[in-house]
Amino acid sequence: MDFLEGVSKFIEYLKIIKNVSEHTLRSYNMDLKFFYSELSRKQCSLGMEEVKKHDIRDFLNTLYIKKEKVTTISRRLSTLRSFYKFALKNEWVTENPLLEIHSPKGEKKLPITLKYSQIENLFQQPDLTSYLGFRDRAIMELFYSSGLRLSELVSLDRGDLNFSQLMVKVKGKGKKQRVIPITQTAKKWSLEYLNHPLRGVDTKEHKAEKDTEAVFLNKWGGRISPRSIDRNFNKYLLMSNLSSKVTPHKIRHTIATHWLENGMDLKTIQQLLGHEVLSTTTIYTHVSTKLKKEVYEKTFSR
Repeated sequence: MDFLEGVSKFIEYLKIIKNVSEHTLRSYNMDLKFFYSELSRKQCSLGMEEVKKHDIRDFLNTLYIKKEKVTTISRRLSTLRSFYKFALKNEWVTENPLLEIHSPKGEKKLPITLKYSQIENLFQQPDLTSYLGFRDRAIMELFYSSGLRLSELVSLDRGDLNFSQLMVKVKGKGKKQRVIPITQTAKKWSLEYLNHPLRGVDTKEHKAEKDTEAVFLNKWGGRISPRSIDRNFNKYLLMSNLSSKVTPHKIRHTIATHWLENGMDLKTIQQLLGHEVLSTTTIYTHVSTKLKKEVYEKTFSR
């Protein structure tokens, strides 16, 4: 089978059968086509069966020469492994060229986290006299309260919020759903934003609500996008003199760390964040040696 034809079928499988996110689909597609472009410079044609171990090693050598990050190299290899595992299962190839190919070992970076005072400072930046500023504060409060991913936050509908029970229903990765608690503070800001007197009014600053299902709206009255929230966060981070490297996802790391500091067990944090495996969550135990020991004892001694 032609390599690019195989890529197309693989991406279709991920989208329809595995229900992976658009971001993941783009990443897989990009990595596989990058691999194809690198190898096609040396080979006139590139069928699935023509790719051998030495091609993979040459590809890795090219990445090292280009000084790509260890994390990027590992991701590209992981994509290729998934692709050829799928190819082998479908009998497009008779052997897997990724066997005996090892991922590079690199130092695992600890997530950047913020102090409580920095979070409080960040929350003070939106202009609450402005409808859009009020929206941004409500986003921050719910985001910090629940530890949602940005994609999960923007996909929230009114029906997902159960204010009487202080719970929110979340549509996570792979369309998996989970229910997580929110605080009274997050409830207060969310309710006030949903009932804001300017939500249904056209002004110079924004248009009236058009999407009546969405919780958080853009200035045109439709559902807000993750990109818009990213831009707004960047603005508020600059205003609060925080590092430009801080992102909404870094704040999610902060939330998990704060939960841990306040005594929440690791398995509960795993469920709240929607991590598939516990090992992903254990990175937050870096807070202190003492805390790390306590958390591990609490989590694994049952």
